[in-house]
Parts: sequence; structure tokens; C-alpha cells
Amino acid sequence: MSDRVSIATVCLSGTLDDKLVAVASAGFDGVEIFENDLVASSLSPKRIRERCADLGLTIDLYQPFRDFEAVPPDVLAANLRRAERKFDVMAELGADTVLVCSSVSPDAVDDDDLAAEQLHLLADRAADRGMRVAYEALAWGRFVDTFDHSWRIVRRAAHPALGLCLDSFHVLSRGGDPAAIRVIPADKVFFLQLADAPRLRMDVLQWSRHHRLFPGQGAFDLTGFVGSVLATGYTGPLSLEVFNDVFRQSDPNRTAVDAMRSLLVLKEKLGLVDLPRAPALDGYTGTEIATHDPALRETMTALGFHRTGTGRWRQGGATLTIRTGAATRITAVEVASTDPERSRRRAEALLARPDEHGVPAPDGTTVAFGTLANVAGEGLLTGIDHVSLTAPFDDVDQTALFYRAVLGLTAEPEAEFAAPYGLVRSLSASDGRVRIAHNVAMLRRGDWAPAVTDPQHIAFTTADALEAAKAMRASGARLLDIGDNYYDDLDARLAPPNLDELRANSVLYDRDEHGEYLHFSTDIFGDRVFFEIVQRVGGYLGYGVVNSPVRMAAHRRSRLRNSR
Repeated sequence: MSDRVSIATVCLSGTLDDKLVAVASAGFDGVEIFENDLVASSLSPKRIRERCADLGLTIDLYQPFRDFEAVPPDVLAANLRRAERKFDVMAELGADTVLVCSSVSPDAVDDDDLAAEQLHLLADRAADRGMRVAYEALAWGRFVDTFDHSWRIVRRAAHPALGLCLDSFHVLSRGGDPAAIRVIPADKVFFLQLADAPRLRMDVLQWSRHHRLFPGQGAFDLTGFVGSVLATGYTGPLSLEVFNDVFRQSDPNRTAVDAMRSLLVLKEKLGLVDLPRAPALDGYTGTEIATHDPALRETMTALGFHRTGTGRWRQGGATLTIRTGAATRITAVEVASTDPERSRRRAEALLARPDEHGVPAPDGTTVAFGTLANVAGEGLLTGIDHVSLTAPFDDVDQTALFYRAVLGLTAEPEAEFAAPYGLVRSLSASDGRVRIAHNVAMLRRGDWAPAVTDPQHIAFTTADALEAAKAMRASGARLLDIGDNYYDDLDARLAPPNLDELRANSVLYDRDEHGEYLHFSTDIFGDRVFFEIVQRVGGYLGYGVVNSPVRMAAHRRSRLRNSR
């Protein structure tokens, strides 16, 4: 196949010129011109063609042409007149392929022979103009809603200027088997459109119009889908067509970069691009927090940390740097890479911009790459288990993909939980040594939000959570108190054998088929950041999400108490 990548203008916010500039800057080769963008533009089709040429972009598709086939003769005549006008526009644009969506018109009838006959006629008109027709089965088409049905009609029409447009959303949202695409001849696959999406139980049209995502941000197997299309011998571009309410209101330059990054990751999985391979990671070498809260430094001593330099604290394998800042937040994470230089080159290849401090992530955190030193030492804490960051709801999918792609982490099952002040969505990724979670409020509306906004935390590991909790409380650490109701419920649910000790030390508990998880937390510092101490027993892989609402309510009680 060719190495070309393209994107539909409907993916982005702004005027058509805003979109074209962003697409070119992100490194795309071509665009699909969405008709609404052209209609709203003050530029003539000829000027748009020239503008694309100036930016180094080809116009790979003009779309969409709707409700054409299987209609009565009078409607067909009007449709053909409409098509000729669109061909005139395409000629000025320099576009040679038009996307025709399967009909949703009440005028259409369920007649494959008639649909094939009329599409043949349209393809004749297109061929006379040196153009092609790519027929796409909409997942909500009135009669044609699967790719195999559209393929039967195209095959029956038997016209060299008529082929298929295969769209991953329309195929995968209907549960179609991409393997069946492999039997379609390459010369009949005219265009390939890609979109990911979360798995949702809702009307497929609403799902499509509002919730599509870029590759790697959703739940679809796009690697398998594209692999099946490439197996036909398809040689056209990989093109993105993503309808998403957030993307269509966001900075088009950033969205275009996110889109290109998603395609690079997909092409890497398919073996179509040779990016610097993500080196193995050996865990965290440190983290950094900015704060104006003096209580944070006081708590470090109570937790058993020792100063090792200006602003630097260490205990066992856990290292933390604290610097003065106007707002409290996690500013940097440093991971131990087996090849730090290759890690930086990978980040750069994925459109990040490394500087002397590290790689700036979309959420404002700096990711640095170091090497694992001999940090063994005495103390209750042995290292860093995970770092929990936050991103705005609008940005969390792109941010989570950035961390997975740059660090080579694997996405873990997504979680949602009902917190005291709203629903929280949690996305995490891990390679077994480095774990990063992103938590985001699903909705934030109005002024009533007495909980902590966008909380972040660093989770330190310990070999014995109960002993750590006892020692840290005795040293004066500001730890959360958990109420008896939680432990009564825990007894009913899991009946841990050490329930009394858990209750006495306010240690939370979870268990799955792989092992156990004991954890407790400090108060919140600077209205945002707290520490968690965790003990993993056996092969437990989660984060104790079931306990998060309990911890959040306890944080609220503590904040109210401390404010008196």
C-alpha cells in the first residue's frame, strides 16, 4: 500500500482554511473535503484546490453524496442532476472520487437490482468526467447497512468506476466480521475511512455522530480491520473520518496532531512504519510536585522520608522532589528506561517536543527518562506503584493515548465509579512496572462541587500496609480516617481475616481472583494532591477503584474538619 495518510475536514474545528492549515502542519498528505465545509467557505472550489496545493495536500475524496439509489424515475432524474453539479465542483477541486452513502430516503425501495442499475448509471456519468464513485453502507442505512450488502450491489452493478468505501465504524459498530473483506478484489476498494469508538449501547446514528474517536482511543480492533483491508491489496490512503463533539470545538492544530499520532501508532502495530521501539521500563526513578502548602513537606518526614538535597526526599526506592509553586500539582514523572535516548527519539517521532527537562505531555506534566540506580535502603516504603494524573474530560482520551504510545504501555480495562459529587471515568495503562492512571469527572456543571477538583496522587509501595499505617500515624502523618460503615460492608462482601486490624488502622481493602490490595491515604495538600500507600499481595492488578468513593468522602470530611 501507499504510505499516504488523509483526514476528513469534518474531524476538526474552524473554517475550512483553519482546518487545511492544521492538517498540513500535522504532516497529513491529503484531505477529504466535507461538503458542509466547502459550502460555508468563502473560497471557490478552484481556490481551495490551489490552497491545498500550496500546503502540499491532495484532495482525496469529496463527500458525502446522499440518498441516490433505488428510487423512482422522477427522483432519479433529480438525483442525476444533483450529481452533475457535484461533479462540476469536484472538477474544480481536482477531486476524482465521490463518496455515495447508502440511502436513508423514504423514496428508496428494497431492490438490489434497481440500486445496482442506478449506481451503474451514476458511475457512467462519473467515468465520463474521469471520476469514480465509492459506495458506502451506512450502519443505519434504510436497506443497505452492512459492507457485504454494499459489496453485493457493487458487484452486481459491474462498473469499473464503481467501488466500495470501507468505514471501520460502519463495519465494526454492526459487529461485522472484517475477515470477510479479504475476498473483495483490490480494484474494488476505492477508499478506506477509519474511526475508533467506545463500546456503547445506544442508537448507532447517535453513536456515530457524537462519539467516534481516533484510532487507539476506543474499543474497536482497528489493527485487525485495517489488516483485512490491506489483505485485499488496497493501495489508497489511510484516512480518518471522526465525528466527535469535542474535537469539533477544540483547537484544530492540537486535534490534527493527536489524529496523526493515533495513525502513527496504528501504522506501527501494522508494521507499516518503523518508529523507535519503546524500550523496556524498570519503574519510576522519581516524581516532582510543585506546592505552596508547607504541610506537604512536614508530612514527608512523618511518612519516613529523608532529605537528600535541596527539595529532594527519599525513602527506599521512592524519590520525590518538591519545589515551590503557586498551585499544588504533580509537575513531572521520571521513569527508568533501559534506553533513555531511544525513549526520547520515540517521543519525538510521535510528534512530542522533548526539551532539556523531558517530554511535555498534553496534560502539562513533564515525562523524563532516567536509568535505574541502586536505591535500596531502609524504610517502610519501597518504591512508586503508580501515579494518578488528571486531564479535562475533553482531553482525556488523547492524553491517555499519548502516555501509552510514548511509554509503550498497555491499556487496562476502563472503569467508572459513582463518586460523592459525580461520575468519574478512570483510564489506566501499565507495563507491569510503570502504571499511570487518568481520572476525570464525566461532567462538571454549575458551582456546587465541594469535592476536590481534579485530584492527583502518587502511590508508594510498601511490603506491609498495616505496619506502615501504624508507624506513620505514630509519627504524626496526616492520614485519612475511614468510618465503620465501610468495614461492616467489607465484612459482608469479602470477609477479610484481618478485618479488625484494617478497621483499627483505616486501611482499605480489595481482592480479586489474582490477589489482594491494601491501601490508605494521606490528607490532601494544596487542595489537589495526596499520597497513597499500597500493598499488592499475589497478582492483584487493579487500583482498588471500588474503594474510591469511600476515600473521596473521607477526604471531604477531613477537609471540613481541618478548615474549622
